[in-house]
Amino acid sequence: MQRIKVKSLLSSESAQEEVLLKGWVRTLRDNKAFSFIELNDGSCLANIQVIVDSNLENYADVMHLSTGAAIAVTGKLVESPGKGQKWEVQASGVELIGTAPDDYPLQKKRHTDEYLRTIAHLRPRSNKYGAIFRMRSALSKAIHDFFQERDFKWIHTPIITGSDCEGAGEMFHVTTLDLMNVPKQNGEVNFVEDFFGKEANLTVSGQLSVETFCTSLGDVYTFGPTFRSENSNTSRHMAEFWMIEPEMAFANLQDDMQLGQDFIQYLVRFTMEQCSDDLELFAKFVDKELMSTLDNIANNDFVRLPYTEAIEILQKSSQQFEYEVKWGKDLQSEHERFLTEQHFKQPVIVYDYPKDIKAFYMRLNDDEKTVAAMDILVPAIGEIIGGSQREERYNFLTKRIKELGFDEANYWWYLDTRKYGTVPHAGFGLGFERLLMLVSGISNIRDVIPFPRTPKNLEF
Repeated sequence: MQRIKVKSLLSSESAQEEVLLKGWVRTLRDNKAFSFIELNDGSCLANIQVIVDSNLENYADVMHLSTGAAIAVTGKLVESPGKGQKWEVQASGVELIGTAPDDYPLQKKRHTDEYLRTIAHLRPRSNKYGAIFRMRSALSKAIHDFFQERDFKWIHTPIITGSDCEGAGEMFHVTTLDLMNVPKQNGEVNFVEDFFGKEANLTVSGQLSVETFCTSLGDVYTFGPTFRSENSNTSRHMAEFWMIEPEMAFANLQDDMQLGQDFIQYLVRFTMEQCSDDLELFAKFVDKELMSTLDNIANNDFVRLPYTEAIEILQKSSQQFEYEVKWGKDLQSEHERFLTEQHFKQPVIVYDYPKDIKAFYMRLNDDEKTVAAMDILVPAIGEIIGGSQREERYNFLTKRIKELGFDEANYWWYLDTRKYGTVPHAGFGLGFERLLMLVSGISNIRDVIPFPRTPKNLEF
């Protein structure tokens, strides 16, 4: 008999004479005549109730089942006389697959997020974490659907790189050198003896690589893990996270802003329509304002605001900020949230940032003080997308690389795309975990990724 998932059974249109379920015991209530098992198989938030008659041959074994045990159930799907559920299963057989002793870490009581992070290998069995990881899976597919429907090509960019995309220097080194006996030359590490024959790092972005395909295949995107060795132990930062980075050929900053808005709204609407059961849990128990926040994002055009005007608004406000508001300084989360939650009360796209606070590859504007960069800010999160029109002019790009003291030789291949058939192009990066925080109301980034990697934390 073929196994049927709980999600499919609960959406059944009619009773079924014979079904096979496999899952984990959430709760068990016994009496002399029969037992009630709440079974969950991870396919959806809801459990299905299994009724086990005391006449079952191994009923004594059923009575000794415990929370967390894995079982297989055969039986009939019938209408439930109880309130709050349409169907239940009358068991004709219960097989124990995997026991769960009394020290099973997930009990009926409510556990804290901090505790559940210590058992990240088991927390997906809880309602909250089962819901967020189902949503993570569904949204991953939705991301690909969005781009594939628009004829973007998915490019698999390198995880190991010899280039620093952001110029931040907060990168993880990748080496096979003996750290107890590092080869030196003139007092410095001799990377010639390393695996790649040069210094190598884990990438902080796939952007530079995906740009090269943009100048060949047109509209492209990358979606994969990225890494940053920033020693920041906050609720918004991790050492390993996932990024979505589209790149459009023959595009400018206006095209980039529109794609970013369309992308965010598509994913928010998808979540509201396709993940409604799991979303309901977050709206009820995590963030009471979640649905109004998502509705605001899904159904309003985003305000478009030059950086200079944003600074003026912040300076003229009566709000007391922890961080100074000054032209030439980057916006902080508190500034971003003020603009979206208090001043405009809707998403905002800030553009034309000072060149000195942005990356080398962003296109210099005619004023020579700002670059064609944009950030999309949303309520409850702040910045969720950062993007720009790229500097397609060879001379401007080489000048910027030199200004920042980078080694031009490391970017020879990137510069080639500006020598041979260069075109205007634009793109952005969206942190997948930030998106999941937005659509779930979860406030700590560690709780939207299966196994968080943070400073001094490399479990599982």
